[in-house]
Amino acid sequence: MKVLVIGGGAREHALCRSLSLDPDVTALHCAPGNAGIAEVAELHAVDQLDGAAVAALATGLGADLVVVGPEAPLVAGVADAVRAAGIPAFGPSREAARLEGSKAFAKDVMAGAGVPTARSYVCTTPAEIDEALDAFGAPYVVKDDGLAAGKGVVVTADLAAARAHAVSCVGAPPAPSGRRGSVVIEEFLDGPEVSLFAITDGTTVVPLCPAQDFKRALDGDEGPNTGGMGAYSPLPWADPALVDEVLETVLQPTVDELRRRGTPFSGLLYAGLAITSRGVRVIEFNARFGDPETQVVLARLRTPLAGVLLNAANGTLADQEPLRWSDDAAVTVVVASHNYPGTPRTGDPIGGLAEVAERDAPHAYVLHAGTKRDGEAVLSAGGRVLSVTATGSDLTEARERAYAAVGRIRLDGSQHRTDIAEKAAQG
Repeated sequence: MKVLVIGGGAREHALCRSLSLDPDVTALHCAPGNAGIAEVAELHAVDQLDGAAVAALATGLGADLVVVGPEAPLVAGVADAVRAAGIPAFGPSREAARLEGSKAFAKDVMAGAGVPTARSYVCTTPAEIDEALDAFGAPYVVKDDGLAAGKGVVVTADLAAARAHAVSCVGAPPAPSGRRGSVVIEEFLDGPEVSLFAITDGTTVVPLCPAQDFKRALDGDEGPNTGGMGAYSPLPWADPALVDEVLETVLQPTVDELRRRGTPFSGLLYAGLAITSRGVRVIEFNARFGDPETQVVLARLRTPLAGVLLNAANGTLADQEPLRWSDDAAVTVVVASHNYPGTPRTGDPIGGLAEVAERDAPHAYVLHAGTKRDGEAVLSAGGRVLSVTATGSDLTEARERAYAAVGRIRLDGSQHRTDIAEKAAQG
């Protein structure tokens, strides 16, 4: 099987790493990729938002499967263009990807499917914003309606800050950034958060193992919201029946509702959940693998990945044998650039990568996110630069291995959280 992966972050590096270990994959390509992905896949330059260009690349390569990693190409309809060229694509259509592309659309789908979620208002004027903020009270939860690269949610007790963000969303004109002139304001959900991915062909839904990520920049869940500073799996504190419950009450009803509407969802359905005092509630849906949760989920998956993704793309997921999982735990720690998530500094050389490969493999390894190669040097090229991932017999051992590897990384001004999976490991 020849596989083309679209994207260039740590999520795509994790996907490429798993695909490179699949004996059925005879050729692996990635566009545009990054310095780390280049070690396991052949890289190609492409505008990943240009469906025609991606389809042409896949056709020229003779790809048997195209895996679209990031959300922006999915919302732009890249998977549709690939399928129109006669090539199986793992990723939802433009219409189905609105589940992530528009928070308001997702709320409407959840209402139709009877999926438990936070009460919310979709606001388009400052007056509606004031009414919604007053109705829910602090802490205020304000969400950009469109795509915001994981940083479009403000949770704050500061009414002025909440209102300012909300007003900026409704005041912005429709743009490629995803801002659509509306904002979602909803009740705050208490309790721990869980990320649960499911692979689906639009009918059959196969859940993966749950994970938990860490959105805040600093230890103790302090600091600004980020795209995610680390993750771990499994969740020793979670109810063993959680996955089955979410499949029955959230994932399958959502897939069924989208099929009923004539916009079947095929690809990766990501449910961000809050385990509240009143039960499981959906915080949000994403239409693709999450980053950094993918890094730990795929680290534990033992079933070869390519066949599972192809079954989803071909509508034959009902034929898929049950997934096999390692009993090991996995932890990912994100190494970010100076000043992330503000305006991160880029272009700094990264050291220690060879040392991790030599001293920590196979239990710990580095997945590249924002990197580029400059001759023999690897330089930082984004906010989140690396995802250092490790496995172990339990979370304690996985944490120790991950942080030992992080300690070998040299990147001037870099930052990382020191408490990823700490509470879960302590029980």
